[in-house]
Amino acid sequence: MSGPLHAVDLIRKKRDGEELHGDEIRFLVEGAARETIPEEQLSAWLMAVFLRGLTLGELDTLTTAMRYSGEVLDHTGLGRRTVDKHSTGGVGDKTSFLVAPIVAAAGLADPMISGRALGHTGGTLDKLESIPGYRTQLSPAEMRRVLEQCGASIVGQTKNLVPADRKLYSLRDRTATVENPYLICASIMSKKLAAGLDGLVIDVKTGSGAFLREEKDAQYLAALMVETGERAGTRTVSVLTDMSQPLGRMAGNWVEIEESMELLRGERDPLSEDLREVSLILAGWMIYLGDAARSAEAGRSMAEEKLVDGSALQIFRSMVEAQGGDVQALDAGAAFHKPRFRREFRATRSGYFVSADCTKIGWAVQRLGAGRERAGEPVEAHAGIEMHVKLGAKVDAGQPLVTLFAEDEARFAEPEQLLTEALVVGDAPVAAPPLVREIISADNKNKFLKARQRP
Repeated sequence: MSGPLHAVDLIRKKRDGEELHGDEIRFLVEGAARETIPEEQLSAWLMAVFLRGLTLGELDTLTTAMRYSGEVLDHTGLGRRTVDKHSTGGVGDKTSFLVAPIVAAAGLADPMISGRALGHTGGTLDKLESIPGYRTQLSPAEMRRVLEQCGASIVGQTKNLVPADRKLYSLRDRTATVENPYLICASIMSKKLAAGLDGLVIDVKTGSGAFLREEKDAQYLAALMVETGERAGTRTVSVLTDMSQPLGRMAGNWVEIEESMELLRGERDPLSEDLREVSLILAGWMIYLGDAARSAEAGRSMAEEKLVDGSALQIFRSMVEAQGGDVQALDAGAAFHKPRFRREFRATRSGYFVSADCTKIGWAVQRLGAGRERAGEPVEAHAGIEMHVKLGAKVDAGQPLVTLFAEDEARFAEPEQLLTEALVVGDAPVAAPPLVREIISADNKNKFLKARQRP
């Protein structure tokens, strides 16, 4: 197209439901990356996309432009195939701390680029930074050295890696435009594709704690990401997993590191079994997509072997040490967790734990100090919760359902109210939903795309 482009014209065009051309999308992405388009105009365009959606062509152009808005990683000569996993966001979702060292122990490399707390969900980087000294900001050269040494590295975006997403990601969190399949897809896939991956597994959450609660919406997002990854030449699979209750028993910052360490050490708590199983399934698919196993099932078996024999634990410890973290804190375990205040949230009646509004539980964790309301706010390492029951469990009046951790006693009031609204005890037991709802791959993605595909 000829002639100058203006952001306001493109806002109006998308607002009115028209399709943007490639150069128009690239203009907006460049403006986000270079900060030449004001935040209010980018925010207005995000809202227009939120309301009007994108065509598959627009989404592909947006993701590609964001991917190449800065530097991209090159793993030539590493000697290992590169694979990664990404979650669309959940409560107590700490699988990254298990799958990254597991796949590294299986002979692959995981250059994991993660984010911070977004909305009601926790942030992988915030959790890792509860380990004293752990550096989440590494240069590409530093990340390469960690990968060569350990096979796994979990870091945040550098200033020059997908800068357009860093700007748009921050604006989405502040403008109520998070829960949109196109924007979620472009954000996740631009970062993952910029990481130079051979294989990618997307853990798409569904249920009351997911950004997209309806299963059909989660299926569509999953198919969009498989389509986007496969178009870019990266083998991609989406696994739809349950988020109708917190994953595992801990949600917060340090407490999630500690629960992961327990599993890496071979310690098994019944309330952590769902976390263990989901992690093994995801790692199994990663190992398969990285050509280290003949099938996802064989990959899962290999993943469990690396978890049980302690090799994954050693890789996680070496990764933490290589990125400046204090492994003595890891070895101290629960003794390192010393929040100033604890409080029990107890059942008011006997019966069965029948449902949970997991989003409200996530907001309770955030407001205890584990998350943030504005970009750049600090988070508190020891804030969080410990769940004492899973869906379907029998409970007695007065029994602790949740333990809350905070650094400021005044923080308890709102989370307690949220938990009162979120946790339901009923008269009859219920069955917990299956951990895995669906596997969406290149073979079946079109079935889910066609149902909602725009012209």
